[in-house]
Amino acid sequence: MEEVDVEPTTTPIPGIDSNQKHLGFVWGPGDILVYETIYKVSGGSAGGCPFVHEVRKDEDIYSPILRKLFNESHHIFVGLQRIREDLPSKNKKPQFVSISKNYRSVIRACMEELQQVAVSTQDAALATQYGNQVSILLAVELIWNLCEVLFIDAAPAGSLLLHLLDWVRLHKADVDEKAGEVLASESPAEHQAYWDVVISYVLQGRMDEARQVLVKQAALQPAARAMFKLLDNLLKKMPIFNPGETQTLTEFDVKWRHWREEVDRCLQDQSFASNPHLEIICKILVGDEDVLLEHKELLSTWYHFLVTRLLFSHPTVKSTELHYYAQSSMHMFLDTRSVPEPLDSILLAAFEFDIHQVIKDCSIALNNWWFVGHLTDLLDHCKLLQSHNLHFGSNLREFLLLEYASGLFTHHSLWQLAVDYFDHCPEFGRVYLELQIERVPLDTERKALKVIRICEQRQMPEQVRSICKIMAKKALRNNRLGSALSWSIRAKDAAFATLISERYLQEYCAKGTFSDLDLIDNLGPAMLLSDRLTFLGKYREFHRLYGEKRFSEAAKLLLSLMTAKIAPRSFWMTLLTDALPLLEQKEVIFSADQTHELMFCLEELTSWKSVPNPDRPMQDEDIETTKIELLRLALARNLAMAIVKEGTVEV
Repeated sequence: MEEVDVEPTTTPIPGIDSNQKHLGFVWGPGDILVYETIYKVSGGSAGGCPFVHEVRKDEDIYSPILRKLFNESHHIFVGLQRIREDLPSKNKKPQFVSISKNYRSVIRACMEELQQVAVSTQDAALATQYGNQVSILLAVELIWNLCEVLFIDAAPAGSLLLHLLDWVRLHKADVDEKAGEVLASESPAEHQAYWDVVISYVLQGRMDEARQVLVKQAALQPAARAMFKLLDNLLKKMPIFNPGETQTLTEFDVKWRHWREEVDRCLQDQSFASNPHLEIICKILVGDEDVLLEHKELLSTWYHFLVTRLLFSHPTVKSTELHYYAQSSMHMFLDTRSVPEPLDSILLAAFEFDIHQVIKDCSIALNNWWFVGHLTDLLDHCKLLQSHNLHFGSNLREFLLLEYASGLFTHHSLWQLAVDYFDHCPEFGRVYLELQIERVPLDTERKALKVIRICEQRQMPEQVRSICKIMAKKALRNNRLGSALSWSIRAKDAAFATLISERYLQEYCAKGTFSDLDLIDNLGPAMLLSDRLTFLGKYREFHRLYGEKRFSEAAKLLLSLMTAKIAPRSFWMTLLTDALPLLEQKEVIFSADQTHELMFCLEELTSWKSVPNPDRPMQDEDIETTKIELLRLALARNLAMAIVKEGTVEV
């Protein structure tokens, strides 16, 4: 058995003391049922706890706000699968970048909504829960954005740093809030956070904003105007690579080195010695690492330090060189005694271009499969995971999507999204869908029809039959015979259709009428599913013909039901009793041969009924005997009339 990468977290269950008693549990598709057994840890037995605890693996799917994340990302996922494989890579790359941004916009929208709810809620526990979810989504968006820059967009040297700057600016937005607060004050240049704002702008490479704020200070110090003018000129002249221009990377590098030498000369000349703030900014511009590390509070993270360090020391960095700078920046920034957080390890793995380590660490750190499933799917479409197959059959993409979709199937409405994920897992998706679809609770007929439609679209006849049988049994338990019959016909379950037909016949014997006449009248070819169902349909047809006074056709059908042995023997007396009104008609309905056949059926019935039945009441026996006598009399009279009629020659 493989060693686990990290020790699993312990989940305390209120009311259960695992140190005193053994616990029992049952695995479910998305949760575990835990209960106390009667056995003590020390031996012997004691009374068990009457409660069963449900321990959910993934609470996020029950959050109404996060459900929007699952729904929206599902649409993006389906759109990604439709991108044609045969398109050239250069045509697909912009589409992949656009899809990645769509995923991030959904994450950000969800995060903003959670923040609003966390602020507005009065419940402290709920506010904490929402706050934790916001923190997770912030980390998720940070990782995704970096993966987009490094793996999906894969920007070349020059452009790479621009993307990393955008990445840092997006996730370090508190600078603008602080700047707004400073500029809104009565005297911005004297505000205590003034220099923090200026330096923060410089650290993020936002030179235009830094210059605008510096103007406030220059206006207060006319004597130092030349010094401010010099720094403003250095900030203004700082070269920024523009991939849209004709300038080559080499030309940019030469230009940047000239500028760097100019800044360095200003430091050597001690041009800013009289103003420590301006001198600090100048030292930042030459990439002085000691000065950068003195501003840890403003940088706040090692990866911000990394990007700032690259901006002022190596703006033409290549993707292959990032891992060296990332490792050294992390070691320089973080306390050597502290253990890196999971987020730090994930980001470092990304800078090292170890995609599989990123996915692995995210799988361990995050509490559901949404992030790793969708990111891996996108990276797989970018042909970045081709070399990694799992030893137990499926590839990494499919494994993670199957896990994510299986979790969705435990939710009362999100299970519908999971179907599409299984559809796009070519190896094991169908097998998982066949197993999971039968676990969907069929609360209503509408939901059952939805599940059946999904199965029929995917040619899954066994699952369709199984669902129909479940619904038929449920309807029969509720005494809804019509619904039960229609479900059993749909399931092509002959045995169950026979059982329900028997119930209809019993109901007719008890009440003298049929319920659900529309259904029985319109059985069509479905009545051939079982003999009993055929009889039910034909017997109802007899009643309809009789009601329409088509006596000859009704008589012929009634006789055929008995002679063809379709009718159950127990129902013959009812059929013969139904024949009585036809036998009593003034006009002869049954011919002599037909009457003989009816007589033969009656005699066969009486010989079968002659076997004594001690459980049968005496009163029923008397009624039965009276019916038989009446039938014999009616048959004899009809036979005489039929013989006379058939023997009479019309002149």
